[in-house]
Amino acid sequence: MPDLVVAPGVVIPADALDFSAVRAGGPGGQHVNKVASKVELRVSIERIEGLYPAARERLVGIAGFRLTQDGVLMVTASESRHQFQNRQTAQDKLIELIQRSLVAPVPRRATKPSRASKERRLDGKAKDSAKKRERRSRSDD
Repeated sequence: MPDLVVAPGVVIPADALDFSAVRAGGPGGQHVNKVASKVELRVSIERIEGLYPAARERLVGIAGFRLTQDGVLMVTASESRHQFQNRQTAQDKLIELIQRSLVAPVPRRATKPSRASKERRLDGKAKDSAKKRERRSRSDD
């Protein structure tokens, strides 16, 4: 099996990928109990080559529950009844996860509301207030 190319310069060596097939739950009748079609893909984050430190930190955050305490990323796939297709799906999920970590988030720039938007808001409040004032009962003294 060749190395898994995630992005230009980011590669996962073939020997770092650990595939295991397990029995999948869910629908499928007796077929589910006979075959191991669910695929678990494990890879140590440290073994991913070309992943710079900031991206590695983002990957840890994105991975969430998929990351073990040992720093091993685990991706599962059981969408198909065929082990080969689930293996492909697991690889695709892993690639997508790592590619998401490569994109740095755009920092939020604080903005202030414009003068016109402030005036529109205050005008709306004044109209609502006037409408409610009109609803009040008047006493005829």
